[in-house]
Amino acid sequence: METETARSLQRGGPDAYGLAPEIAVSDGDGMPCRHCMENIGAGEDYLILAYRPFPRNQAFAETGPVFLHARECDAPAPGPDVPEILTLSPNYLLRGYGVDDRIVYGFGKVVPQDQLAAYARDLFRNPAIAYVHVRSATNNCYQARIERA
Repeated sequence: METETARSLQRGGPDAYGLAPEIAVSDGDGMPCRHCMENIGAGEDYLILAYRPFPRNQAFAETGPVFLHARECDAPAPGPDVPEILTLSPNYLLRGYGVDDRIVYGFGKVVPQDQLAAYARDLFRNPAIAYVHVRSATNNCYQARIERA
């Protein structure tokens, strides 16, 4: 999640549905923050909100629930390494999107976690793919966006 979006939500701004994020307290298990890409620790306040990881509404702009630290947190530095939070599930769905923010069909695939980076590289061999979404293989929840290097 972009820092500008995270800060707006952390400061009480509305989510993708125009609603105030819900505030909850983490039990320390399975609450990945979509800004800093770290698990929200036990006892920490976090936000539950509707997030649309696309610049505008359109047919392919899926919206879903995500978690976000209630406090301001720092985004990870861009780089080639897979964030640790994306090593905790056995499989992920990777899907490529074009510059028009629409799915590039024929390339979405559930891959084992240890093949996530390699398959993302394979997807970027297709010039029609501008960026890749990493999503939950079981619930389709948005995890992260991978940019073309």
